[in-house]
Parts: sequence; structure tokens; C-alpha cells
Amino acid sequence: MSTKSLSSFGRARPQKAAPAPLAAGGARIAGVQMASGPKVAANLNEAGRLIAMAAAQGVRLVALPEYFAIMGMQETDKVKVRETEGKGPIQKFLSDTARAHKIWIIGGSIPLACDDPKKVRNSCLVYDDQGKQVARYDKIHLFGFNMGDENYSEERTIEPGSAVQTLETPFGRIGLSICYDLRFPELYRAMKEVDIIVVPSAFTETTGKAHWETLIRARAIENLAYVLAPAQGGYHLNGRETHGDSMIVDPWGVVLDRLPRGSGVVSAGINPQYLKRLRGNLPALKHRILHRI
Repeated sequence: MSTKSLSSFGRARPQKAAPAPLAAGGARIAGVQMASGPKVAANLNEAGRLIAMAAAQGVRLVALPEYFAIMGMQETDKVKVRETEGKGPIQKFLSDTARAHKIWIIGGSIPLACDDPKKVRNSCLVYDDQGKQVARYDKIHLFGFNMGDENYSEERTIEPGSAVQTLETPFGRIGLSICYDLRFPELYRAMKEVDIIVVPSAFTETTGKAHWETLIRARAIENLAYVLAPAQGGYHLNGRETHGDSMIVDPWGVVLDRLPRGSGVVSAGINPQYLKRLRGNLPALKHRILHRI
């Protein structure tokens, strides 16, 4: 099924061709792209609309971008709406929506409480198709950037995580990461062998136009895995501009679908046989040497 979605510039995205038939044992996955604002309720409404759009395409797994529930006017705004694990409107939305559509949902990142009252954990939560939370990953690498008028320091409001997180799903073994983690390939090596890498992001336009696609495709190629990368994409009320270009990349580095800007959905089928065949043809993961030394 093809659908249209409006970009942040008010233009309709061209209709896609009908999805190709899935390979045996395959599944359709999707990433949601947004340009979130400071109001949680409004962001959840938009996320719900886009998840429904993906579900209508027969998708079984949907991932939302980093900060999908809030891109505040100030860095401290996310601290004001932080939730304790298992409670709160953002988590209830994710659970209810997964159960309603009978799909798995990866909630890109939400602000969860930590011991420091002035900070949050930037946490990626995974819900199964019954609405049960089955995994949590806390962002390990915190973004810092200082170039001209652009200055970011996530460490001021975020407490870093420390644990690598993977999970077994009906779609294969998934490795979780968030945005800036993408620049640290050792994180993905520590996941061992995964079938899908998920990278919900909010890359700045400056860093995104320079490095985003290169990094996404590199992580797919070097790990011989699919990469699902939903992103923030557009202009935000706080003045920030995010790069967008949400994409799904296959284990050979081929971009299966992408959305340059604005709100919408990217989707693609994953093929376990294709993945297995590539790893047999090019067993690079078995050829690693330095980790044995």
C-alpha cells in the first residue's frame, strides 16, 4: 500500500510503488521520521498517525526517532517531563499503540528518571505486539559539538548508560543504539552477531549532511546486518535543524528506502535467507583477528 505524507515544507511525498513480496521468513520493518516540538501530547499524536500509516502497509516492526516525544525549547525541558520506568504517558502511548496495531514498536528515545534530579537517561524502549516492554537501552555515548553558533553538550542533562543491549525477536537478533553511538563501531562489535541494528537519531544538519549516510552504510557493511535508522528531520521550534534522511540499509550497504526531510515513513522487507547467504559468501565476521589478541 502506498501513502502520501506532508513534509515540513508542505509538499507531499511522491507515492511509493507497491511493496515487493516478502521472502519466505521475511518481515516488513519501518522507521518513522518526525520534526518534534516542545509539546509531548502533540508529538505523541503525530507519532501515532505515522505508526498507523506504517501498520497499514503490513509492517510488523516500527522504530521512532530519538527525542520523538519532546524536542524542548531548552535542554532542561526533557528533565521536566521525565518518567520512571513503567509509568507515564509516553510509555503508556508506546504500549497501547503496539497492542492496538499488534506490532512491535521501538520507542527511539524517551527521558527516564535517574539518580540525578537534574538529568535523565536517554532511553530506547522496545515493546512487543502485546504491548509488553521487552528491552531497554540507555544511550552510552553523549553528543558534544562546538562549531560556530552550534553548541551541544548532552552531558549537561543526560546521564550515560553503560550496558550493551541486544534482544531476540521474531525478526532476528536486534542491537540497540542511539544517534551519537553511531560513531563508535566498537559498540556494534560488542553486540556480537546481530541481524538488525537500530539507530534512532536526531543528527544536526551540519554533521548529518557530512557523515550520516556514510556512517549508516558503514555499520551495515562491516556488521553484515540490516540497519534501521529513523531520524528527526526538519526545522524545530527551538531553532534547531535536524538532518533527517531516515533510511533502511541492507547488509550489502544498499539503501532500501529513505526520506530526506519532513514527517513520514520508510519501510522495507528483510530477508533472512539473503542475510545468511551474504554471511556465507563473505564471512568477514569470522575473519576478525584483533579481538583474539
